Amino acid sequence: MTDLATSYMGLKLRNPLVVASSSLTGNLAGVKQAAAAGAGAIVLKSLFEEQIAAETAAMGRHADYAGHTEGAEYLQGYGMELGPNDYLQLINQAVKAVDVPIIASLNCFSRSSWSDYAKKIAAAGAAALELNIGLLPTRGGQKGRAIEEHYYRILHEIKLQVNIPIALKIGPYFSSFGEVADHLGRDRVEAPPFTVGWCGPGETPSRICWSKADALVLFNRYYQLDIDIDNLELVAGNPLSTSSEINMSLRWIALLHKRIESDLAATTGIHDGRDAIKQLLAGATVVQVCSTLMINGMDQIGRMLGEIESWMQTHEFDRIEQFRGHLSQARSKHPENYERLQYIKLFVGLE
Repeated sequence: MTDLATSYMGLKLRNPLVVASSSLTGNLAGVKQAAAAGAGAIVLKSLFEEQIAAETAAMGRHADYAGHTEGAEYLQGYGMELGPNDYLQLINQAVKAVDVPIIASLNCFSRSSWSDYAKKIAAAGAAALELNIGLLPTRGGQKGRAIEEHYYRILHEIKLQVNIPIALKIGPYFSSFGEVADHLGRDRVEAPPFTVGWCGPGETPSRICWSKADALVLFNRYYQLDIDIDNLELVAGNPLSTSSEINMSLRWIALLHKRIESDLAATTGIHDGRDAIKQLLAGATVVQVCSTLMINGMDQIGRMLGEIESWMQTHEFDRIEQFRGHLSQARSKHPENYERLQYIKLFVGLE
């Protein structure tokens, strides 16, 4: 008998397949379907910062039109309360309806008010919270270190507010992703100097410590744009991933396994059982799936689990822990192969 059970952020999962945040998990019916199909855990569709901001702004404009400044302030505050109500209700209903961990998701880019929402999400019964942070530094003068600090601070502030596990879903676009992962993935790390204005009570700008993320989710697949040359306009690119997109997360999962303390969740490009096995061999704690479910339906979860079990039986593995990280850099006799960017010398032998 093969045992697919695993632990993710301290949560007991029946298997390592996690349904990623998407429209598939945006309602109770989708959550129930994912659980019935065999998912090990479910990440709810994200609550977006823009949703709340837009609703609050609309309420404020209505009050301003009526000529009541105090009324505007009241309605804006009401909007900040009303925005996540449906989301909190979904969390509460999902936790009661299924027997797998329910992970809430916040898609944020600023620091204001998100710790308050995190507290409400924890109170609603979520087993964990996934912070989906995506910053695109497009303006000249934005310093890379300041962007990194923004991630550290969001994590730092929310960890101070809630006791449930926190996962951080981020992209790879940093000057030194290895350094960022080290700072996010180690407990009580001394941060690079923070801007004075970002220091909390009792903190100094030169030395600030914080708790690590309980998991890093690698990597966020950001919105892609394309250009329609016939109509001369911007259009959306393909929203669904393919298996060919697995390689970047595969490399970094293999590099980070045993190097940081956080669990590692692999996402983007995982479409079948073979893709999932690759990530587990690299060192992933769990794998998140989305596009393959949109293409093949929720039954794909069962097919992927069957492929993993069959492979484990062929290689005489009884438990996932027996092979997790087997092909990580930490266990490799040739660690340099994981860091090589230029392929000619490695594969052809030419200088």
